[in-house]
Amino acid sequence: MGLRQGVLGMVLLALFVNGCAAGEDVAAPMPATPEALAKFYTQQVRWGACAEIAAEALPPIAECAKVTVPVDYSKPDGATAQLALSRIRASGDRIGSLVMNPGGPGVSGLSIVRLGGATALAERFDRIGFDPRGVGSSTPSITCLTAQETDAERAEPPEDNTPAGIEMQEAEIRDYVGKCVERTGADYLAHVGTREVVQDMDVIRAVLGDPALSYLGYSYGTRLGSAYAERYPDRVRALVLDGAIDSSLDPTVESLRQAAGFQKAFDGFGADCARQPDCPLGDDPARTVERFRALVDPLRDKPVHTADPRGLSYNDAITGVQQALYSNSQWGALRAGLAELPQGRGDTLLKLADLYESRGEDGAYTNTQDAFNAIRCVDDPRITDPALAARLDIDYRRAAPFLDDGAGTGAAAREVCAFWPVPNSSQPHRISVAGLPKVVVVSTTEDPATPYQAGVDLAQQLGASLITYRDARHTSALVAGDECLDNAVVAYLTDLTEPSAGLTCGQLG
Repeated sequence: MGLRQGVLGMVLLALFVNGCAAGEDVAAPMPATPEALAKFYTQQVRWGACAEIAAEALPPIAECAKVTVPVDYSKPDGATAQLALSRIRASGDRIGSLVMNPGGPGVSGLSIVRLGGATALAERFDRIGFDPRGVGSSTPSITCLTAQETDAERAEPPEDNTPAGIEMQEAEIRDYVGKCVERTGADYLAHVGTREVVQDMDVIRAVLGDPALSYLGYSYGTRLGSAYAERYPDRVRALVLDGAIDSSLDPTVESLRQAAGFQKAFDGFGADCARQPDCPLGDDPARTVERFRALVDPLRDKPVHTADPRGLSYNDAITGVQQALYSNSQWGALRAGLAELPQGRGDTLLKLADLYESRGEDGAYTNTQDAFNAIRCVDDPRITDPALAARLDIDYRRAAPFLDDGAGTGAAAREVCAFWPVPNSSQPHRISVAGLPKVVVVSTTEDPATPYQAGVDLAQQLGASLITYRDARHTSALVAGDECLDNAVVAYLTDLTEPSAGLTCGQLG
């Protein structure tokens, strides 16, 4: 199917991910005056039961609300959007609110309020989650495909990169983009990017009653945090950015670095698998890519059986593998899934793919993948030159040979953003902020989705304290269960205690 292009050319990074670069406004509309925006900044938040707002189940003590923001901040009297918020109140001596975002883009942030419940964060902060505009329970919703259309798209065999195959892929992409415009509206799609979400975050800060923002962001959430710091440095109290995106990188460079990161994760998995009995990739780590391709390539022509009547397609097999590479905690499931393939079964990999695609057991999808495309396409420069798309395909195969299906021709289809109906609103650039208080960046050494060096570089640009976490996973603070890391993050957020210089936590192996 054209939207996936054999999963080459882009790695869709759902919940804990994104590989795009943060950027400054491009041809930004003239902002409205503070007076014109006052009605948004001074609105009253009415908290109530989450069942009335949130699509997902939240803890019983959580409360939810909606906050109104302008779709276009240069037109405050025009159309509005409603942002879904969640809250668990501080249990003790309250500092203020801690706003959190799990990544994406396109991922609901309401359930993130569960994080930190066993730490001093629960005592000192109201923990706040939010669905960015167009995402999850926020309205209007970014909508492109129905559940049935998504199932059908996932099941299609990959097109080849012959001229006819490329033409077919791009026709399917144009059809997808047309559905996005029809079901969401081009005017709204022009205003769902980081540029607007950062402004939304400042409205959220104000209506929560906080003079300055305390924020914890993961993966794409680091883009939101660093962009907020650029725009509102005098309104920052504390930022923790975990799984960093380097704002200075061109998206093509970032894509290739990410591809190399996933290859490194696959190699780590292969080496670990080779030490296990009955590894489906054999006992020679040097041959894991070869053996992996022998297992998955037959699915290009024929899916394998699953208890679910859909079966496991080639695209879903690759998606399931990538999902498992986000953390070494999922390597056992990946071994099991690959071991099923010679038996003609694909149940485990299908479940992993469904997790990645945000498909529930009832067959319903969240709008994560549609929102992911809409946000990244308006955030970054896009590749419209067929020659550059072809070059990227070649380089991507070289960077991640485990994803190379051997069907490269030296040509490739352009991907979704090349056909997006509205211009991008940001450009890659180095961040330089005057007057920013000390902030913290956490970077994990074997992170496949946001490689370690990006955290090093972002910390340098922000003048931030860098915490290095040694592990093979994507994002770590408060989720990896490491006392060294968590204590440092909590001490910073609660007391503004800077981590010790060169702090390194965690261990591999």
